[in-house]
Amino acid sequence: MPTIAEEYQAFLLEWDGKSSDIGVTTSGSTGTPKEIRVAKKRMRASAEMTCDFLGLTPEDTALLCLSPRYIAGKMMIVRQRIRGFRMILREPTLHPLHALSTPVTFTAMIPAQAHDALQVPEEREILARIKHVIIGGGPIDAALEAELRAFPNALYSTYGMTETLSHVAMRRLSGPEASEWYKPLPGVSLSLSPGGTLVIQAPALLSKPLETNDLAELLPDGRFKIIGRRDNVINSGGIKLQIEAIEEKLRKSAPCDFAITALPAPRFGEVVTLLATRDAEWDFTSLDRYEHPRHVFLVDHIPMTGNGKIDRKGCRKLAEALQEQTKAS
Repeated sequence: MPTIAEEYQAFLLEWDGKSSDIGVTTSGSTGTPKEIRVAKKRMRASAEMTCDFLGLTPEDTALLCLSPRYIAGKMMIVRQRIRGFRMILREPTLHPLHALSTPVTFTAMIPAQAHDALQVPEEREILARIKHVIIGGGPIDAALEAELRAFPNALYSTYGMTETLSHVAMRRLSGPEASEWYKPLPGVSLSLSPGGTLVIQAPALLSKPLETNDLAELLPDGRFKIIGRRDNVINSGGIKLQIEAIEEKLRKSAPCDFAITALPAPRFGEVVTLLATRDAEWDFTSLDRYEHPRHVFLVDHIPMTGNGKIDRKGCRKLAEALQEQTKAS
């Protein structure tokens, strides 16, 4: 496994190369994960949007603690290249602020990193001294958001995906400007599809409007909030997991009827949850480590729709009810 320093240098070589575009892997938010080529000029435009919004200058010092293999880490480096600030590299662990002695003014984190920093007093103090913190890659649970609200610095939740070259909207998490509504960055406009999913228009970033899989509520002034997902993706710690893919792996050795769903989790946003109709031994060796169920619940039957398909919403509601029963017992 390469170090973050090696990944950083590898991306710089690609960025400074002759090609006008760069290959990135989509997260699966708008379909099956795939490799796409994106123009460097569009990545520069995205970087400019963020730097202008936050007022970043060459005098700033940024912390890179997300892998440059993914769009969030790549874009941190692009922002450095176009704005000229200093960059400190830390391995993308859950505690990148541990023993960080150099003051930094800007960083990007996933929710699990922010959550774990709050559990260590020294890291909590460091987080509170970083002027600008953007948090993305997964949902921010209510408990984490409540803790961050009182912080003195500017913390933001970001909305975006690989196809939009990182985020296209932010919402403030801390201070009197904290809001549940995302505000699009300049140059980004939004609409809703006939099905109620968010459609993004950003000519500097996208060659055509992008319909997402996110059901949204959109205000006339452009602010929005996400209601839920149209597809069946579990976002666990920034890793997007396809429900059907996990079920397919388990189906070969499943000892009974079952379904995969998700439950909210403080550190990771969501975690994989298994509903099973019989108390039995399960073989999870076919699953990647991120796909392993964190909860297993025994149920009388798997919720089904009228046409014989698994009722995904019903499974989620059933899992949430069983979780509450477990807490109360």
